[in-house]
Amino acid sequence: MSHMTEIRWHGRAGQGVVTAGELLAEAAMEEGKYFQAFPEYGSERMGAPIKSYTRISDTPIEFHCPILEPDVVIVVNPNLLSVPDLDLTEGLTTDGTIIINTPQTPAEIRQRLKRTTGSVWCVDATKIAIEEFKRDIPSTMMLAVVARATGVINLDAAINLTREKLSGRLRPEVVEANVRSLQRAYDECVEG
Repeated sequence: MSHMTEIRWHGRAGQGVVTAGELLAEAAMEEGKYFQAFPEYGSERMGAPIKSYTRISDTPIEFHCPILEPDVVIVVNPNLLSVPDLDLTEGLTTDGTIIINTPQTPAEIRQRLKRTTGSVWCVDATKIAIEEFKRDIPSTMMLAVVARATGVINLDAAINLTREKLSGRLRPEVVEANVRSLQRAYDECVEG
C-alpha cells in the first residue's frame, strides 16, 4: 500500500520557506521517494505571508494541485499566529501534525490554535539560528523537526543534503554550523 504525506509550509516572503520545501523534497528523493514541491505565488512582497507545498510519496504522484487537506503544517514564522484572517490549520487533517518555530510550549500552541487532536511540535529555531549563525534564518532547521515528527525523511538525509548543497559555496565552518543547527533542532524539538 502506498503512502503519501502532504505538507503545507507557512512563512514570510524572503525567509527561505520555498527553498526549505524543495530541500525536504530533495531529501525524500535521496531516500528513493517521489515528490512535488511548489510555492503558491501571488502578489507577495518581501515579508508578506506565503505558502509553499511539499508532497512525498512511496509511489509516483499523478496529480498537481494545491494541498487543501495537509497532513502536516509547518509554521516557520511564529508571528503568523497573530495575522488576522490567516487560518494556519485550515484543512489540516484531524490527526495532522503542526510543526512551529516558537519558544512556546506545545500546550500553549494548542490553546492558541484551539487544537485538541493531532500532534504539535515546537522548536525555537530562531534561537538556534541566532546562536549558530548570528542571523535569524530558521527555515532549514525545520527539516530536522519534520524528520523527527513524521519520519518522512531521516535526519541523516537532511544532514547529508545540507553538506552536499553548501560545501564549495560556503566556508567549512558555516557548513558545520548548518549541520549543528539541524542536529540541535532535532534534539531540542518538543511534542505535546
